[in-house]
Amino acid sequence: MLNHLPLVKPRPDLEKFISILAGEDRSSPAPLVEYLVDETVLRPIVTGLLGRAWVSEGFDRQSQQAYLDNFIAFWHRMGYDFVRFERALPFPVKRVMAPDTAAVTDRQRAWSEEHAGSIQTWEDFERYPWPKLEEMDFFPFEYISAHLPEGMGLLTSHAGGIFEHLSWIMSLEGLCLAVIENPGLVRAVSDEVGGLLTGFYRHVLGLDRVAAIFGGDDMGFRTGTLVSPADLREYCLPWHQRLAAMAHQKGLPYFLHSCGQIEAIMADLISAVRIDGKHSFEDAIVPAEKFQAQYGERLAVLGGVDVHILAQSTPEGVRLRTRALIETCGRRGRFAVGSGNSIPSYVPAENYLAMVDEALDQR
Repeated sequence: MLNHLPLVKPRPDLEKFISILAGEDRSSPAPLVEYLVDETVLRPIVTGLLGRAWVSEGFDRQSQQAYLDNFIAFWHRMGYDFVRFERALPFPVKRVMAPDTAAVTDRQRAWSEEHAGSIQTWEDFERYPWPKLEEMDFFPFEYISAHLPEGMGLLTSHAGGIFEHLSWIMSLEGLCLAVIENPGLVRAVSDEVGGLLTGFYRHVLGLDRVAAIFGGDDMGFRTGTLVSPADLREYCLPWHQRLAAMAHQKGLPYFLHSCGQIEAIMADLISAVRIDGKHSFEDAIVPAEKFQAQYGERLAVLGGVDVHILAQSTPEGVRLRTRALIETCGRRGRFAVGSGNSIPSYVPAENYLAMVDEALDQR
């Protein structure tokens, strides 16, 4: 049973959201945050709970606008103070495809080719069809920015970070070999990716309603970083530092989603990159409560409800975990309630709604 959703008269307050995460407001309830909500979860909520006709996003402006109207309505009526939206430049990469095993969809899932990337040699680098910024369609970002309800902002990013694109283009195995055998090639690919992402962010930071950069760059796995911390410091973190500085020059926060155990570079992210908030928490690596106890005075803690709980527990179990986070992290401040990672296709919609509904109980 939902006590609050969908909200009939949402009252988004972006300024309060930012103030809480900056540690300036320690008395208000923890706001909601989310990184991604898969369409298989979003669609039944839009049609069943919000009562809106679903329109799949096509290439024509009419269907794009109808899709984005539903997208905005979802974030608004669920009680968020923002809409989070991302898109990527079309970097060509090799993918491994397989059917999505979630029962609610017949889509394909894609994994990065880990063994032989598109760029393995200098000849590959010269032939690689780098995307062009002038060919990027920024219309969805611009439309959302121009059509946000009062009190909301746009949290946005490029879909995929510096390390992710570097490891996708070269493959993870190819990257690990190249940092030893051909570091100049790694530098060249990193600089091309970083330069393109810098241009991308320069454009989106010019939009009127952008309230924060909230990007993702998965740099870790269960027990450590995917490549050495030294290599991340060499090829990736300086670009994050540049992007964070661009956001800060606009007076906006720079939030980072990064999966895995990245303790080895947390000092760099805080002191050099100067991230304002960290997202992505897995209880088996470091629960949000433990992370906050160590770092919560220096940056915001975003989310924390483990995706395993969201996927495998009952709505009641999800509510219990959500309430526990509110009563620990929420009381300390600089915390927002949400998933520990995202809402993928295999999370039941009723579990996602239970998390949001429980969070709204504190208001």
